[in-house]
Amino acid sequence: MKKYLLYLYIPLFLVACREATKDSTAGNAEAAEAADTMLVNISAQQMKTAAIEVGRAQESTISASIRLQGTIDVPPQSTVSVSFPLGGYLRSTDLLPGMHVKKGQVLGVLQDMQFIQLQQDYLTAKERLNVATNEYKRYQELNVNKAASDKVFQQSRAEMETQRINMQALAEKLELIGINARRLTTSNISKSVNILSPIDGFVAKVDVNIGKYTAPTDVLFELVNPKDIHLALNVFEKDVNSLSVGQRVTAYKNDDPDRKYEAEIILISKNLDADRMATVHCHFEQFDASLLPGMFMNAEVEVQNKKTLTLNEDAIVRWQNKHYIFVETGNNNFKMTKVTLGNQSQGKQQIDAPDINSSTRVVTKNAYTLLMKMKNSGEEE
Repeated sequence: MKKYLLYLYIPLFLVACREATKDSTAGNAEAAEAADTMLVNISAQQMKTAAIEVGRAQESTISASIRLQGTIDVPPQSTVSVSFPLGGYLRSTDLLPGMHVKKGQVLGVLQDMQFIQLQQDYLTAKERLNVATNEYKRYQELNVNKAASDKVFQQSRAEMETQRINMQALAEKLELIGINARRLTTSNISKSVNILSPIDGFVAKVDVNIGKYTAPTDVLFELVNPKDIHLALNVFEKDVNSLSVGQRVTAYKNDDPDRKYEAEIILISKNLDADRMATVHCHFEQFDASLLPGMFMNAEVEVQNKKTLTLNEDAIVRWQNKHYIFVETGNNNFKMTKVTLGNQSQGKQQIDAPDINSSTRVVTKNAYTLLMKMKNSGEEE
């Protein structure tokens, strides 16, 4: 049975080998034909008529711009969350998000019974200090004449210092809520205190409403100092090493691309996010009130590349979504060779291709004329 199967498989194997040989021959023929289609011949008269020029690629340093995107950001030190050390009921406020405020401006008014109690305690401590001071002076005189014991004299001095400490602590508490203890008298005790703006800027958030009781831990308002805003740009991993601190940045908005904002790179983050991008922080040269936090921005950064091989743009052709140049092979023959493009600046295009260097003779002008001739010749055949 095995012998019969062997005799059956041998003819099939021979047929398969013949087919493989035919396929290999056909493949070699197709490769040769494809190679021929990349070659073109042109006479000297045709080159002169078409103004085709032949030269060499040049090694030069070209500058290119990287286009980036980002948003207007505010550093933590320029964002202020306003709260109040003591709880109270908000009696009034006229703030709305986006409003501009000045340093010292009243943001809102709080009222509570404990404000009255704190002022009362201070005035009481002040009077007690006066009494303790007078007692101390009296016992000091008596002690000099030995009419009062040293123990009584020391107790009077301790009482005076205790009342002084108590009054000073209460004065600091009043200062913390915006009440000047030096000007406080029994005739100007108030149940209300003002919440003052600590900076010049604008209101980002209002987290309270009139009549609401606020605790010391509650954030009432959020203010932003716009003079310290900066531009946070997202940079791909491959471009990070092309940037450095101090480089100039030109930014513009989507709705007004002709208006440019000059900035300077001040910080480049040392880590990448999930999208393999780093954040570059830039500081604007001049403050512009129209730039608001969260606003989307575009930017361009000029970068200087290392010395590289370049050709004029007129020497490069595009065919079937790939880029080619024509390399001279002798006797007015040229071979279309694939290249990889790099940066571009002032009519110079960076190229990269195996076996292409500054001594290789290539078409440097009107390369598309050769492409048209090569394709027309192929169609005629």
